[in-house]
Amino acid sequence: MKRFAIELEKRTQKFSIDLIKTISKIGNSPELKIIRYQVVKSGTSIGANYREANRAISKAEFKVKISICEKEASETVYWLEILGSILDESNIIKNISKLSKEANELLAIFISSGKSLSNDR
Repeated sequence: MKRFAIELEKRTQKFSIDLIKTISKIGNSPELKIIRYQVVKSGTSIGANYREANRAISKAEFKVKISICEKEASETVYWLEILGSILDESNIIKNISKLSKEANELLAIFISSGKSLSNDR
């Protein structure tokens, strides 16, 4: 596996861990439970799907997995924006802001990867 792929796997895994640690600190109201579930589900899916993409047996399979990474990163950005808008705790807001920045950077990477794969045809 190429160095970039290994580093991106580590980066997506770190993102998942940081996301879980931050999200575990927010409230337990029924509404927040739903958002917590959604953001953790989509946020951890980014790295899991990227890992699967790196083990794809064809370019077509790789491309499908990368497109899933893109969709999951976009969904994660959405949920983090919602959380950032409704939470009051400044320490959690700082962490969510950092996570949002990272999720947007990951999204840009997967969009770029998907576009370069489309240009390879």
